[in-house]
Amino acid sequence: MDKFVIAMGDFLKNAGIVGLDYMLETAGAEKDWDYGYSENDQELWLNAEYALQADWTEMYFQAFVKYFGPSSTYQRILEKIEDSLQKLEKEVWKPEKTEKDDIKYINDKLLSNSYQTGFENIRDRVEKPDIYLDLKKDKLSEKTEQSELKKRLAELKTFLEQPLCKETFSMKSIVYTYINRFWEGKCFLLRANAKKDMKELFEKEFSVPLLNYWKKSRGKEKELCIDCGMPMDSKEKVSVAFMKDMADDLTRKRSAFWDCKVDAFLCPVCAFVYALSPLGFQLFANKFVFVNCNESLELMIAANSKDSKAGMSAQKEENEKYSAWFSRLLNVILKEKVKELSNIQVILRGIRPEDNYVLQMVGRDTVQILKEKKVMAGLDWLGEHPFVKIGNEFLNVHEHTVMNIIQYRSQYGLLNRLMKEVLKNDGVIPAAYWVYTIQVWTGVCKRNADEKERKGVTVSIRIMRDSGYALRTAILEAKGVSTDDCMRGTVYQLLNALAVKNEEKFMDIIVRLYSSSKLLIPDGFVYMLGNKERFQEYGYAFILGLKGSHAESRKGENGNG
Repeated sequence: MDKFVIAMGDFLKNAGIVGLDYMLETAGAEKDWDYGYSENDQELWLNAEYALQADWTEMYFQAFVKYFGPSSTYQRILEKIEDSLQKLEKEVWKPEKTEKDDIKYINDKLLSNSYQTGFENIRDRVEKPDIYLDLKKDKLSEKTEQSELKKRLAELKTFLEQPLCKETFSMKSIVYTYINRFWEGKCFLLRANAKKDMKELFEKEFSVPLLNYWKKSRGKEKELCIDCGMPMDSKEKVSVAFMKDMADDLTRKRSAFWDCKVDAFLCPVCAFVYALSPLGFQLFANKFVFVNCNESLELMIAANSKDSKAGMSAQKEENEKYSAWFSRLLNVILKEKVKELSNIQVILRGIRPEDNYVLQMVGRDTVQILKEKKVMAGLDWLGEHPFVKIGNEFLNVHEHTVMNIIQYRSQYGLLNRLMKEVLKNDGVIPAAYWVYTIQVWTGVCKRNADEKERKGVTVSIRIMRDSGYALRTAILEAKGVSTDDCMRGTVYQLLNALAVKNEEKFMDIIVRLYSSSKLLIPDGFVYMLGNKERFQEYGYAFILGLKGSHAESRKGENGNG
């Protein structure tokens, strides 16, 4: 056999394949020679000669350190050491709260049980292990004489930056912060193995079985892999229970299986791929995300690329609500180079031990709306300016807008709330304008409007908005004032009429407004009657103009909002 083939499967198997692709790329494997994708774009293949000679344990550790290392505790320790050294170098060191907290963090994390066991495994293979031993005997103190503290911190930094220290301490952080959210009870995540060498454990439990399975010819084995269906003998099978939330303890709970005979076992190849699943997810702040595009392996790998615009653009904010994070994340994911519009399955998982998988299906019609040019422009603006203060509450307008689209809800409830806040704070007008724009173009997408209708919508809305602005100008000139405080009560009544779709009340107010000016009532008010969607669409456009959003509308139409 000149190739080993790994086929796509459930979302965790697919995440493992994406992780495998990233691992191969990190290791410098040559695409389309050492590995590649099948013609039907449903399988990843490995050149047999390359696969049998590769150091799979070394590749696994390198890839995890490369991706998760910058977010690890090890990296934060180095950053705090560097910050402290800079303060000492510039002679601005003040042993106060910040400095005290940084020194405490360095001590506590480096002397944690996991780091101490990691050190014991490498102490004979690193230079100057006494630096770490000295830390165990005599912890750092912010009150230490500054030259001495500077010397100890510099030595500690040099010690920690040794490649073996970096790999070991990074992996100790990664294993207990990220990997154990996906699998447990095996290898270095088995409690009894806590003090053993992580690489030796992984080599024995994953890499060696993988290579032996590939080397052995398949013949009369009776066991079949529950995932790929390939035959294996009883000594090769791996219980799927090591994957979290995939199966119960199969040694105790057998009732779910026919005749109570457990057959939920993986072959060594699939077990290795599943062990890679954490690497297939992208990490955003305190959330993991995986975009499961089953129709194409190449597309799935591109959508979950570690170098994607989504990964580089997503802001990392701690303690962020799921819906807020998801809405912003989806906004950047949709900018990726997706070949076809289709349903998107997004799988999420928090980094807390109690967090479970959350599956969110984004339908084809929703994707179409989100990729509409004007909708994307609005979401871009709201993504940069997501919060509006209403009373004592900060409302995440971006979050609400995106979730409204995904859950097929109108934006008018949110828009009405924003417009009422505009009566007290004109600074909210841009947010209201973009929410309105998104609502209008959502409707256009749902109707599959042709180019003629699209132009008609643009012109009609502009006319209604300009009419509102013209009436505003006339009223302010007639009253000899520069602010619109005199119209606050009237606008409030118009918003209430729009909220309950009361055409009679709305038109009564409009007629009274125009009767006090020399302007003619625009034809648009006639066209909106009897059509509830157009009533709100035209009505809010008019009120936006009445509140002075004429300039904002011009900027929005030019894409400069």
